[in-house]
Amino acid sequence: MNTEPTIQSEDLSFFAKLVGIEDNMTMGFYLLYAIIVILCIVVYRLGFAKKLPILKNVIVYAVLVIGCFPLTFFGIGLPVAEGLVASAVVLIIYKMRLNQSKKKEA
Repeated sequence: MNTEPTIQSEDLSFFAKLVGIEDNMTMGFYLLYAIIVILCIVVYRLGFAKKLPILKNVIVYAVLVIGCFPLTFFGIGLPVAEGLVASAVVLIIYKMRLNQSKKKEA
């Protein structure tokens, strides 16, 4: 009797397929978790980060890392990481345009 749950390949998101979650669920989950944490940190830094004292900064990042755990479960079948990539691209473009307009004003 096979106790390992099986996942259909067509039910997976792009990043879940990329990390090979259908072949090795444990390693794939941890890799997907790492990708989602990194992308969440990038999006947070680009769009929402303020200058905070070090202890508050540690608390914010700890909550962010803990909050990425349920996002990883959703990211197996839904495009969570893909949405974070799109958000990061939009915020990068926004920051570049903002810097260009500030240079023109100065």
